[in-house]
Formats: sequence, structure tokens, C-alpha cells
Amino acid sequence: MTGLDANTLIVLGAVAVLAVLVLFVTFRSARGQTEINTRLSGLAERQDGIRDSLNARLQDQERAISERLEGVTRRVGASLESSTEKTGESLQKIRERLAVMDQAQKKITDLSEQMVGLENILANKQARGAFGEIQLRDLVETLMPPGAFAFQETLGNGKRADCLLRLPNPPGPIAIDAKFPLESWQRLQNATDERERIEAGRRFSADVLKHVRDIREKYIVPGETGDAALMFLPSESVYAELHANHANAVEQSFREKVYIVSPTTLWATLNTVRAVFRDVRMREQAHLIQKEVETMMADVGRLDDRVGKLASHFDQARRDIEQIQTSSRKISSRGEKISELDLEEDGGAPGKAPGTLQAPPAE
Repeated sequence: MTGLDANTLIVLGAVAVLAVLVLFVTFRSARGQTEINTRLSGLAERQDGIRDSLNARLQDQERAISERLEGVTRRVGASLESSTEKTGESLQKIRERLAVMDQAQKKITDLSEQMVGLENILANKQARGAFGEIQLRDLVETLMPPGAFAFQETLGNGKRADCLLRLPNPPGPIAIDAKFPLESWQRLQNATDERERIEAGRRFSADVLKHVRDIREKYIVPGETGDAALMFLPSESVYAELHANHANAVEQSFREKVYIVSPTTLWATLNTVRAVFRDVRMREQAHLIQKEVETMMADVGRLDDRVGKLASHFDQARRDIEQIQTSSRKISSRGEKISELDLEEDGGAPGKAPGTLQAPPAE
């Protein structure tokens, strides 16, 4: 029994220890489970907080991105609108410039056509002569008074001048004839070497002198015209070439009394001639002016006589007014004396009879 009891006690002790161990393990397991649950709950709460924070951040980012997109859209829209306006303005300026270029092109085309027409005119001698006459006519009609000139005037020798200036004697009428030695001048301009240029220059001078002699023979008529005439070159370039490099021809024209003029120098010459006409008209009217001055002086003499008579009338009127004023003063003096008389019976000044007056001095 003792042995069994000891074994039993051992078994019981072992069971007790095992039970305690089981209880301890169970307690530790329950406690761990509780801690795990607590930690899981904390983790869940943290996850919820993190999720909420992430959602809030995502929403903030979405709003920021939306605002930035709207701003970018507005800026892009404004930039596009501004670019559209600038593009429209640029297109408008381009259209305006194109219109100006079209007009310039049209003018260039017209000028080219005119140049072609001018070349055709200058290529024909008859048309070239008409061209010079038209220039001459325009200058003369613009600067000269009516009646001081005539176009295509026939002289006594049967020759017809392009224009005749009707200047008084002296110097008398002056003829103007238009000449244009274009061919020889063009050959001179197109010369490629010195020999060609010298030859073309001689030909040019010879052509000019031929025109000078023709004008002298045809349009300087003794007793009918002046002793000089004018040769009109309707080109400043030809005139400049002649005076710059062909002084011998110019000097010879002076000796022939045929003076070469260009449009510019003819303009100056016609202005001088107009002044001469003005002086002539003044001389023609001088006797009329003198007669009018004599008549005016006679009128001035009569006016002086009348002014003298009027002055004498004024003097007589002044004397009459002075006499009237004297009489008026005397009448006033008598009235004062009358007003001072004492008409009472016992009154009166000593030595005077009452009621009597002294006779005033005669006027």
C-alpha cells in the first residue's frame, strides 16, 4: 500500500504538474491570442487611417491636377486666341502688301508699255519730230502769254517754223525748231572702243551742226525775224553730252547765232522772254499812264481850290459865331442889369431918376 501510494502520489503529482503545465500553457495561449487580437485590431485601425490618409491625398492630388489642367487649358486657349489674332493681323498685312505689290507691278507693266511706245516713237524720225514738237508746245503754252507765240508759222521764205516767239523790235520774232539727233547719239553711247567713240563723236557733232545750219538758213530771215534762232533738243542727256564733250559744235552754233536749248534751259529762256513782254506792255501803256497822271494832278488842283474855299467859309463862319457870342453876352448883361433895377417909387440910385436906365454902348 505504501508502495502503491507512493506511485499513486507520483502519478498524481505528475498529473498535477501536467495539469498545471496545461493550465499555464492554456493561459499563455489565451493571453497571446488576446495580444494578437489587440495587435490585429491596432493594425486594422492603422490600415484604416493610412487608407483614409491615402484617399485624402489622392483627392488633393486629383484637385491639384484638375486645377493645373484647367490653368494649362486656359493658357493654351489664350495663347491660341492671341496667336489667331496675330496670324489674322499678319495675313491682313500680307494682303495689303500684296495689293501694293500688285499696284506696283501694274505700274511697272504700264511703264514698260510706255517705254516700248517711247522706243517706237523714237525709232521713227517723223514720230520723233512730233515728240519734240509736243514738248516744245507744252513749255511755250505753259509759260508764255496768249498772243506772244504761234505754232507752225509760215515765214516769208515759205518755211514753216515749229514755234515763233513774237518779240518786239529789237530783237524781233525768234523762231524755235525742235531737233533730235538720236541715231548718232545712240551710236556714241554704244561705242565699245576709243576709235569707235571718236568716230561716233564726230558724226554726232556733224549732225548737230547740220541741224544748226538748216535752222539758220530757214528761220533767220532778215527784215522779218530777229538775227538769231533757237534749236530745241527735247532730251537733257543729249544736251549734256553735247555741252560736255563737243564744245566745238556749241561754239560753232554760237557763231551761227543758233542757240541750242534743252527743256530746262528753254524754260529759263521763256521766263526771261515773258519778262521782256511785260516790259514792252508797260512801255506801250506808258503814255496812257502819263495821261491818267496828268488828269489826276488836275483833279488834285481842283480839290485844293475847293478845300481853300471851304476853309474860307469855315473862317467866315467862325467870325460870325464869335459875333453871335458877343451879342449873346451883351444881351445877357442887359438882362442882369434889368433884373437888378429897383422899380419902387422911393428907391433908386443917387443921381439917377427912378425908373431910368443908362443906354448901353453901341455894338
